Amino acid sequence: MIAYIDMYRDQFGVELICRTLGATEGGFLTSRGYRAAKTRPASDRHLRDAALIPVIERIHAENYGVYGARKIWHAMRREGWVIGRDQVARLMRKTGLAGVIRGRAPRTTIPSRVPDDRPDLVERRFVADRPNRLWVADITYVRTTAGFCYTAFVTDVFSRRIVGWATRSTMRTEDLPLEALEHALVSAKDQAIDGLVHHSDRGSQYVSIRYSERLAEARITGSVGTVGDSYDNALAEAVNGLYKAELIHARPAWPSVTEVEFQTMNWVDWWNNKRLHEALDYATPTEIEAAYYQSHNAEPALT
Repeated sequence: MIAYIDMYRDQFGVELICRTLGATEGGFLTSRGYRAAKTRPASDRHLRDAALIPVIERIHAENYGVYGARKIWHAMRREGWVIGRDQVARLMRKTGLAGVIRGRAPRTTIPSRVPDDRPDLVERRFVADRPNRLWVADITYVRTTAGFCYTAFVTDVFSRRIVGWATRSTMRTEDLPLEALEHALVSAKDQAIDGLVHHSDRGSQYVSIRYSERLAEARITGSVGTVGDSYDNALAEAVNGLYKAELIHARPAWPSVTEVEFQTMNWVDWWNNKRLHEALDYATPTEIEAAYYQSHNAEPALT
């Protein structure tokens, strides 16, 4: 009721509003009671809420506005705040903040006309015991005002780190997925990749002769899922879905491929170095890799 009076006091006056409310079933508050409430010292809860809300708003804004209550809570705990998850959820509702809801994107896989006898070495088991043991790759599309462009990612299964990516206006093998692969190889040049498996769908770009030759040159074993089954490359599909939900769908229209490429670069840096991943027990990919190399007395991974 006090908030209601605050909203209309300049227009009608406190006394008139209180008399009008007193004649309804909505309750009654005298003008004296209203002024007493306004001069009463703020409660400890109100003061704490006032201190916490800016922190929640900052963390939400710094993370593309995609964090829900659970991740905001983990992020605040990492900064040293002592706060409960339910309290974070209450304050987010109070300020109108919410996490992003991921949608399902159309598929961009173009089946190859060339027979491919590579086996499925993953069989939906997206686990690895160290970095550079299993990479997954996939392509997704982005709609711009000038037409479509495409982004290819290569992701390390162990740490969820995006090790290679490319954004181009075409899905041609040489221009998109192969460039993402080259980026991943450069990123891993000082690290051991013996026994590395590269897993993808059976799209024409990934089963092309040129792509297969590059995998062989790098001594990487190729693996592919079955035709028309997204679960066989579920981790790569998940990365695509989060990319679309957290970055692409946040803007109503993208003006150019160049803008998509630039913002994708920033998003990948955030994904690798700052984003808290539930699958990693709310750590970042670089933290997971750094912990692995430290425990194995090896050099940390490049980021």
